[in-house]
Amino acid sequence: MSFFGLNLFTITARILVILLILPLHEFAHAFVAKKCGDYTAESSGRITLNPFAHIDPIGALLLLLTGFGWAKPVPINPNAMRNPRKGIILTSLAGPLSNLIVAFIAMMLLRILYCIPISLDNTMLYNTLSSISTILYYFISVNIGLAVFNLIPVPPLDGSNVLMQFLPTRAVIWIQRNQMIISIIFLVLVCSNAFSIPLSWLSSKIYLLFYNATDWIALIMEAIIG
Repeated sequence: MSFFGLNLFTITARILVILLILPLHEFAHAFVAKKCGDYTAESSGRITLNPFAHIDPIGALLLLLTGFGWAKPVPINPNAMRNPRKGIILTSLAGPLSNLIVAFIAMMLLRILYCIPISLDNTMLYNTLSSISTILYYFISVNIGLAVFNLIPVPPLDGSNVLMQFLPTRAVIWIQRNQMIISIIFLVLVCSNAFSIPLSWLSSKIYLLFYNATDWIALIMEAIIG
């Protein structure tokens, strides 16, 4: 079964990301903003894992079709933060970091599944674990891709908020005035897959890093199973 050239495992993984990980991503933004002294997101009902409070239709559709997307931006008030510059940076990075943490946890689960000995004679168990492993693979890949994508320093992505904390005031004002145009051009480039090669390259490097960082799981499983 395929959908716009995507297989069922990819679609399933991306739906899980839309319903579970996008809410976690935005929850992380809202939670860290509160910890920095800004209660705007909390008063807007954004400190929740309810997907309907966070999902942006266009961002979710793009994530489903391309693997890269976004949710509704969490409202923040830098003036309410104890340290606005530090608060904006931490709040912006919280979302992508949550994706990387989830991806690493999923990688640990995947490495455990890889170490479970399965007889090909047990077709049902083999097919079940193989399907779970495949979904975990795509789940990890989408989470890493989402983190990398959101760190691009272009509005409305998280990376732009981080970048603007280091730019001169004149540049920040120019970006804010032209944010709509910049966002539209960026959206067109995303839809044309202009970023697919560099983003995929970086995502694959992070995937490999996570895989190598969980080699200890294979050693432990081998010692347990013998």
